[in-house]
Amino acid sequence: MSLKGKTALVTGSTSGIGLGIAQELATQGINIVMNGFGDKGEIEQLRAALEEKGIKAIYNSADMTKPDEITAMIEETIKEFGTLDILVNNAGIQNVAPVEDFPPEKWDEIIAINMSSNFHTTRAAIPHMKKQGWGRVINIASVHGLVASPFKSAYVTAKHGVLGFTKTIALEVAQDNITVNAICPGYVLTPLVEKQIPDTAKARGISEEEVRRDVLLAAQWTKKFVTIEQVAGTALFLCSDYAENITGTHVSVDGGWSAA
Repeated sequence: MSLKGKTALVTGSTSGIGLGIAQELATQGINIVMNGFGDKGEIEQLRAALEEKGIKAIYNSADMTKPDEITAMIEETIKEFGTLDILVNNAGIQNVAPVEDFPPEKWDEIIAINMSSNFHTTRAAIPHMKKQGWGRVINIASVHGLVASPFKSAYVTAKHGVLGFTKTIALEVAQDNITVNAICPGYVLTPLVEKQIPDTAKARGISEEEVRRDVLLAAQWTKKFVTIEQVAGTALFLCSDYAENITGTHVSVDGGWSAA
């Protein structure tokens, strides 16, 4: 089945994985609702570039910590396109610190953006998907939804919660022609990660190649970064008819990390 003409909302899609997913879906003729923070001019350039693929793209600046803004974003999507077929919950932030030093306000923010926002978007989107008789919900979790790392208590907690949420909603809508799945990437070589490599090398007194292999890729057995395109391609597959009976589960794209 062609996905052309369907509409996808991708949260956190002004950069990184979210932007990559929006770009991949747009190549299939899927209209896009962008969301995320960033420079207004740069976001407009990204939105316009999506439309060069022959689709319609709009941008909504909803704050993922504010349920009212999230609900309004879903309503704007329906008003603009008349449908919401694909929901990709990708927005996320990180903070690294020992639990005794972890700022409570940062904990609350990470739980709100990385986990609770998935509830607020899905709660508002599911009625429209049921009405039209088709839908795909894809939650971008993480390998940290399956395993833990020290000093990331809020992030690991949120991503584990996303997997539980994914399973629960999948069962609730299993007979409505709606699938709900999660993608669990390992270390993805985003521009943000790339920028950190030289500083890490300098701080540790090792080469940039050693940072990549022995620090960032220590747990990824392939010793290869996951690419944004690989995560985006996985999302596209989950939208397709090939994945019609894949629901309530996760797809690990982690170079073997979670197998060890």
